[in-house]
Amino acid sequence: MSTLGFIGLGIMGAPMAGHLIAAGHTVYLNTKGNPPDELLIAGGIVCANATEVAQKADIIFLMLPDTPDVEAVLFGANGVAAGLTPAKTVVDMSSISPTQTKAFAERINALGCEYMDAPVSGGEVGAKAASLTIMVGASEETFEKLLPLLQCMGKNITLVGGNGDGQTCKVANQIIVALNIAAVGEALLFASKAGADPAKVRQALMGGFAASRILEVHGERMIKRTFNPGFRIGLHQKDLGLALQGARELGMALPQTAGAAQLMQVCCANGLQNLDHSGLVRALEIMANHQVAVDPI
Repeated sequence: MSTLGFIGLGIMGAPMAGHLIAAGHTVYLNTKGNPPDELLIAGGIVCANATEVAQKADIIFLMLPDTPDVEAVLFGANGVAAGLTPAKTVVDMSSISPTQTKAFAERINALGCEYMDAPVSGGEVGAKAASLTIMVGASEETFEKLLPLLQCMGKNITLVGGNGDGQTCKVANQIIVALNIAAVGEALLFASKAGADPAKVRQALMGGFAASRILEVHGERMIKRTFNPGFRIGLHQKDLGLALQGARELGMALPQTAGAAQLMQVCCANGLQNLDHSGLVRALEIMANHQVAVDPI
């Protein structure tokens, strides 16, 4: 069994770390605040800071909100880099900048250690079910070595390419998901304002070419008004910001992505950034002065 570290025990990080503990690995933990009690009961070991995690673990996993968070945990005071010794591996499962990921990898490699970017898709449900899609940027040797650990947390695991390519794949994923949420929101809002029953419209569409996982899951959320977060609007807005930043660097346009980002900005401006990203429909509802369905009493 491997000696592991896991830093970042939020909505997704906690169940991911839990799967590694359940598989029999020794897992050292660090997060803002206190680690969830269930991880400690299962055998997780608390560390005072990221440096201590890196000193004690051979493979250190990160699951953090944004690029600056990863940089601070890796290279800031009491960071991972200060505790690394040659031959250890850092696995960043956060969703962050592909460009910065390449720079982080170079700095970790210079310490004689390996680096893997392995962002995930599947939200809280996938994290709890260990069914996450994992998009990997690493050497083939590192990928093969760590694959059994990744399989504790996910099902669809793909080596996309070298460092940064996993993050690029995740940005592409977030573009597709955001545009699909916007499309489903527009369709159900149109149907509702025209006087049709959005639940029955969704049921009919699920049997045709418009069927999708987004229509199935997030369409239902829009109708039932269940916007408790599996993946927050604020985080998805951050990911679309990475897409638009990357597009500027590449000298290209992503017009539909920019539109979806603006819808998320409307939500954030109205204090809705902590809703599930299916709540993007709220921006459309605000502009239409109409809701897909009535909020439950």
